[in-house]
Amino acid sequence: MASSSSETQKDVKFEDIAQGKIQSPAAYDFRSDTVTTPTPSMLQSILNISVHGDDVFSEDTTTNNLESFIMSLTGKPAACFVMSGTMGNQVSIRSHLTQPPHSIVMDSRCHIFNYEAGGAAILSQAQMIPVKPANGEHLTLEEVKDNVIDSDDIHYAPTRLICLENTINGIIMPLEEIKKISAFAKEKGIKFHLDGARLWNVVAAGGGDLKEIISYFDSVSLCFSKGLGAPMGSIVIGEKDFIGRVRHFRKMVGGATRQIGIATAPARTAVEEVFLGGRLTRTHELAKRLESSWAKLGGKLKFPCHTNMVWLDPASAGVDESDIPTEAKKAGLKWEFERIVVHHRK
Repeated sequence: MASSSSETQKDVKFEDIAQGKIQSPAAYDFRSDTVTTPTPSMLQSILNISVHGDDVFSEDTTTNNLESFIMSLTGKPAACFVMSGTMGNQVSIRSHLTQPPHSIVMDSRCHIFNYEAGGAAILSQAQMIPVKPANGEHLTLEEVKDNVIDSDDIHYAPTRLICLENTINGIIMPLEEIKKISAFAKEKGIKFHLDGARLWNVVAAGGGDLKEIISYFDSVSLCFSKGLGAPMGSIVIGEKDFIGRVRHFRKMVGGATRQIGIATAPARTAVEEVFLGGRLTRTHELAKRLESSWAKLGGKLKFPCHTNMVWLDPASAGVDESDIPTEAKKAGLKWEFERIVVHHRK
């Protein structure tokens, strides 16, 4: 194993990986499911692009085909390819919110609140209301109700949007809870957005039907790189008028691109090959094996292992978390803290 670490320290050619000459460095990288290596078929899809249109004019055939494909897969009437999950979330938030003051209720652990550079506050002038789930796994309807600002009191910013993330920390949010929050949001006239970067994993793990889950939200952002292994990109889905606004704000933040088929072709291949091809379940099986091995060492988990993430509690096995990067490097691995992420790779 240790000898393989040398491969991570030098330039590695996709061609060599495709021909089986070497193993992908991603095989030893457990930091995230964003470190995957594109498969030969993903790379070949770029070469097979027949028409290089301009997506700013909605004339890139490959991109249009991807958007139509995702629309049919999810049941939403419109879609827009974006450069990243962060961009997808932020243009969605901006498209839902019109005139401030307004607030957004969300899970305190979510990507939108913690890892998007304060975008909701800057781009949408929104007050973020982070809520810590009492059960340690997911928000409940009661917690959402307790934190939504449904008042004309001029001291407060009324809640106009609820954002969920599924999975979050690898944990699947129960479909019944999503249904209840969705019904509440509709009753109050509050928009409902899902950061579904890893929603593919939810479906692969039996957490619900893709179309049904998505039907409870006004908008959803889906990622092609996390877990699926495409080089880049996400997609936002929703109603036609909403996606029209998304395209406007995507342009505003510099996300409208020209011959972007070089990104959307492998994105479609990733969905077909990894998600529809059933390969995500293998990552879940490997995560369960890691969980079992850790338990045999006397270790406990910080969060339950539902999908492809294993959250270790190092102290429970007498391990100092600060030692993880050093010890991992000795074994030829890239692993920085208590989270282990298993992913699809060539």
